[in-house]
Amino acid sequence: MIYTCTMNTAIDLYVAMEALNPNAVNRTHDEDYQPNGKGVNVSVMLNKMGIPNTALGFIGGFTGHFIKEELEKLGIATDFIEVAGNTRINVFINADEEYKIVNQGPSIPQEAMHQLLDKIANIPTGSTLIVSGSLPKGVDDQVLITIAQICDRNHVKLVLDSSSTVVLETLAYEPYLLKPNEDELAHLFGEQSLSEEQIIAYGKELIERGARHVIISRGEEGAVYLDGQQVLKASSPKGKVVNTACAGDALLASYIAKTIEKESIAEALIYAIATGASTAFSKGLSDLSDILELKHQVHITNLRR
Repeated sequence: MIYTCTMNTAIDLYVAMEALNPNAVNRTHDEDYQPNGKGVNVSVMLNKMGIPNTALGFIGGFTGHFIKEELEKLGIATDFIEVAGNTRINVFINADEEYKIVNQGPSIPQEAMHQLLDKIANIPTGSTLIVSGSLPKGVDDQVLITIAQICDRNHVKLVLDSSSTVVLETLAYEPYLLKPNEDELAHLFGEQSLSEEQIIAYGKELIERGARHVIISRGEEGAVYLDGQQVLKASSPKGKVVNTACAGDALLASYIAKTIEKESIAEALIYAIATGASTAFSKGLSDLSDILELKHQVHITNLRR
């Protein structure tokens, strides 16, 4: 069974306008509301690909109820913990440029965090847990280590997509997969930016320190995949970028889905890159209608180790 965990859930409001001007009424010509948070995105994308999963995490208020109801309409099982306050609403504006407004969300009390850890401790052996996204107010980064310990003890495959440097401390518990983007990888190692050679070198270091698989997403530059035997570099399709907010989540979910379907790592990576690109070319998560076309534009180079 697949479980996703989104501690800082959100509604994403996508709007399009000709330009965003100060001191003026800016009217939109398109808008869309979507249940969101990185783990929620993964749940939705897995569901689109026919992979059953359960969404865990925190929700609050009328906005939290919207997320729960929308996921259940899609047939996605939910097991959220309700907290005081309202789940955040993030705003993504496509105008003369792309703008992203990301809010904080409610504070999570310790009691609710303990409830979530209890749910994680009861995930069946052999399952996969995908912990993705930022941590809300009231939750210390050290919880990622606790989750890694629980998954290691219970033989649950842990997938981490987090920008916290505490990720490095989870490596002792051999997480199944890490998926930082290029900027997050730089942050993990105290760098401002990375060359391709540094990306590969730091990816190898993550493997050597305990991660079993690593995917480093690089936007329009594609991605780099590493494990104990190989280093694969994948290019990305070209197209008009509409909204990059969910692209990495779509990439991660589709990679997991294809590995569950027993595709080779190279084939899973090609599909994942295509799905991430398709999402970037859309208002929200890809509807998968253009994946076959986009896959033809993805090229894999084996850089070996």
